[in-house]
Amino acid sequence: MISFGGKQSDESSEEIVESLKSLGMTRNLATTIAYLSNVKEASSQEIEMNTGLRQPEVSVAMRAMREHSWISVHNKKVTGKGRPTKIYSLTTPFEKIIKHYEQKIHEENEARMLIINKLKSLST
Repeated sequence: MISFGGKQSDESSEEIVESLKSLGMTRNLATTIAYLSNVKEASSQEIEMNTGLRQPEVSVAMRAMREHSWISVHNKKVTGKGRPTKIYSLTTPFEKIIKHYEQKIHEENEARMLIINKLKSLST
């Protein structure tokens, strides 16, 4: 179950994740994007606790989002010993991420249509 800090019901948050997955996103990426789009910023631990993802799954999603430049990362110093905590925030609006997938699907469909048209011309 995904908790979005009260901004959305669990049912609508699950629907967002399922819709993102149907666009070709992995479950981990879809879940993380959906969560980060509803909070100002979050640590990996907060993402894990609120999404039900495990630490390696969050790390993989973060890597994908960094590759697309969709997030920013800064360190928060912890009291005492230990590594600083990384804090993530979504820097690309959710709508732009959707637009990225819309364009990708459009390009894939155009490529398929070229193949179909080529096959049609070869069969006549």
